[in-house]
Amino acid sequence: QGCTQKYIVKNYFYYYLFKFSAALGEEIFYITFLPFTYWNIDHSVSRRMIIVWSIVMYIGQVSKDILKWPRPLSPPVVKLEMRTNAEYGMPSTHAMAATAISFSFFIATMNQYKYPFELGLVAAFVFSTLVCLSRLYTGMHTVLDVIGGALISTVLLVLLYPAWDTIDHLLLTSPFCPLFSIVVPLVLCYNYPKLDYYSPTRGDTTTILGAAAGATVGFWLNNQYAAPAYTSKSVQPGFLLVASTMVFVLARFFIGILVVLLTRWAMKSVVLGVLGCQYQFPIRDVEARRRLEVEVPYKFVTYSSVGFTATVIVPLLHELLGLM
Repeated sequence: QGCTQKYIVKNYFYYYLFKFSAALGEEIFYITFLPFTYWNIDHSVSRRMIIVWSIVMYIGQVSKDILKWPRPLSPPVVKLEMRTNAEYGMPSTHAMAATAISFSFFIATMNQYKYPFELGLVAAFVFSTLVCLSRLYTGMHTVLDVIGGALISTVLLVLLYPAWDTIDHLLLTSPFCPLFSIVVPLVLCYNYPKLDYYSPTRGDTTTILGAAAGATVGFWLNNQYAAPAYTSKSVQPGFLLVASTMVFVLARFFIGILVVLLTRWAMKSVVLGVLGCQYQFPIRDVEARRRLEVEVPYKFVTYSSVGFTATVIVPLLHELLGLM
């Protein structure tokens, strides 16, 4: 599975378009777009996207390892990615994530901000379609995988939408929210479906649930002790087009991303160092880092710290720097 086929790129437009589109369903997109939304657009929109994203992705990842449908054979297809090749194919979690994020963003903003309904709908459709097509172009999924992922995500959105406000209110106000947000994801990660060989799905799922857990605790703390979400004095920057200048927007974004990346690097080093001492393995031992007792706490603590930093530490830093 570590071998790649040789191929010749004949159309660089499609090649870079779909390579870029594939990245819209990966960590680089999540770690930039979701915090950007929280810092520069609207807290409530960001909360709803994170709730939907974490639920949809968990169901998608678990479904892969329960169904165990193989990815397309290579040959005849040429696979342009290798990291996720060890995972099963159905459903496409790229398709699920793209559908969930784009349409939850559209649904959450269409009644709060003035923009043409058709424009928002088309933008969400184009975004999700590009990511779905990228999975076919890169040879990572069949048409059925992609359609299945998009349909499952759509059904979950329809089921979750009526409960959005209730879930959001409970996560902001319930005294049990911090405990629930940490314990439930950890239980789900430690009881993830077992496979006969190592697959990145458990680690990726832990990353997603950890980030959502840290962010949720941050939402709760902000509502309790900083700026309550249900008051007219809530500190929310407003939509980008009517917010402060692009200088402030970019400053908030780049300072925030720098702090988030530093947090990820620092926590990864610290947690791996502690686990390495506890279980007696060198930090660079890839096989040891794949063990359940190492992978789950290492990724959960690292990314819950990232989520917490993005929702609590970075906004405090923005305020101290006069960027709010």
